[in-house]
Amino acid sequence: MDIRAVRGMNDILPEEAVLWRFVEEEARRIFALYGFEELRPPLLERTELFLRGIGDETDVVEKQMYTFTDKGGDSVTLRPEATACVLRAVIEHGILNKDPVAKLYTIGPMFRYERPQKGRFRQFHQINAERLGEDGPLADAETLAMAYDIVRSVLGGEGLVMEVNSLGCKQCRPAFTEALKAFLAAREDLLCSDCRRRMVSNPLRVLDCKVPTCKEAVMDAPTLDATLCGGCREHHECVKEGLDALGVRYEQNVHLVRGLDYYTRTTFEIVSASLGSNSAVAGGGRYDDLLGLLGGPPVGGIGFAIGMERLVMLAPEGLAKKGEGCFVAAQNTHEARLEALRLMMELRGNGIPADSALGRSFKAQMRRADKGGHPVCVIVGEEELRTGTVSLRDMRTGSQETVPRADLVSRILSVLDKGKGEKA
Repeated sequence: MDIRAVRGMNDILPEEAVLWRFVEEEARRIFALYGFEELRPPLLERTELFLRGIGDETDVVEKQMYTFTDKGGDSVTLRPEATACVLRAVIEHGILNKDPVAKLYTIGPMFRYERPQKGRFRQFHQINAERLGEDGPLADAETLAMAYDIVRSVLGGEGLVMEVNSLGCKQCRPAFTEALKAFLAAREDLLCSDCRRRMVSNPLRVLDCKVPTCKEAVMDAPTLDATLCGGCREHHECVKEGLDALGVRYEQNVHLVRGLDYYTRTTFEIVSASLGSNSAVAGGGRYDDLLGLLGGPPVGGIGFAIGMERLVMLAPEGLAKKGEGCFVAAQNTHEARLEALRLMMELRGNGIPADSALGRSFKAQMRRADKGGHPVCVIVGEEELRTGTVSLRDMRTGSQETVPRADLVSRILSVLDKGKGEKA
């Protein structure tokens, strides 16, 4: 029997997980700097949440959700995105009753049934942030800057561009919608069947269609910036002033829309030149009406999602490496291997990672120590047992010294600290 992983749902192997963990830790570090707290919503939600929150005219709801009826007869869905899940939790647990401002993040898998392609899979992972209770444009600017900081901390700044736009609000968007409908009606023959339907029910979605003929058909479409009301225009200009103050480079993209219905005013994407046509690494925007739509208080928010697969794929080689601790090798006697066990427990008790392969021959252990990338190898043999010492080999230089058993921990810490200084 040849059992393989489901198409588009990939294993993350140990040598890859090192980099994944590095990306997660960088995100958590930056979230802490900005005062964000972690929320962990479940993978499975009631389908109604996404129908109401994302919008039933979106590709996500129409084509991509993993939805099924459970044994209790309820329609449930594997989460295709995180914002609706986070807001459901905020409402259900009264988080905004405790504090009128909530800054939350979540990291984990999402699920969408779509064609697997470069950096895009059916089970994929996102870093998400949601900032609720602050309607001002400077809160938008700071949130966009935080997204840029996370991406830049992994990829560096070269080749990254932040694109920004305003989608307007309920007051100014109707005028744009009517102008767009008239434009699309004249080009209906060029649109795919989905867009012919959407051009009446939700024309903004046509601008986000990925079908090549549709993309070409809307190249000269009206832009939202021409119909923004005074409040939205002022908000957008202040967002850009905030980005300038924060030192974030950006470009105005008047054609930028997002594929979910709930966005208002600020929208943005961070794109990488290394990804070709599907160049977005991160994206998001403001959603002033979504919390109320889901049954919560009429409070606005802004959020974003960063695609972890794409970050990992673009990360520089050697950015995160395993083997920061030491390897313990014992010569082929029972007493030496027992002593190696005692040594490892002492090292771990002092916060030093310690690995071994005591079930292998001494020669095989040393090969593993070399291949594992450990900077230090501790060697225990009959001579070391007799003299109350250990041999300490620096795997980076090949030099070896004899160290009194009682001084082992302090000496290893010194060697590891020296190695970190040399890397810096």
